Amino acid sequence: MPWARILADLVVVFHACFVAFVVFGMVAIVVGLVLGWSWVRNFWFRSLHLAAIAVVTAQTLAGMMCPLTILENQLRRQAGQQTYPGAFIGYWAHHLIFFEAEPWVFNVAYTLFGLAVAGAFLLGPPRWPWRQTVATNQETTPHAP
Repeated sequence: MPWARILADLVVVFHACFVAFVVFGMVAIVVGLVLGWSWVRNFWFRSLHLAAIAVVTAQTLAGMMCPLTILENQLRRQAGQQTYPGAFIGYWAHHLIFFEAEPWVFNVAYTLFGLAVAGAFLLGPPRWPWRQTVATNQETTPHAP
């Protein structure tokens, strides 16, 4: 089934994008806080970033396998693929985000990374949408002499 192979490769690409969002998002947040970039304090970006690593950390601590990995494996089996390499993009995306290590290494790494994201959320908090309106109204109100 060629469609299963294509879908499996798309899952790997999506998975790589998810990992990139979590990792490079954290880098951007830290650099942006240091350099004063206002977009890194966007509430929705920061909340989505925190939620993404929270889900990964919770799955890891619960001993669950990633649902994207499960889906990819099911699609590869449907495509009749016993071993990886898959297509070019799928092959390289797979090598980019997966590596061999003991399970405890991933538990520690994901938990520490999740704590770092939560710490950045607290130490460099996002702009809360409901507070932004109040602050804007206060700035535009003329002050009495």
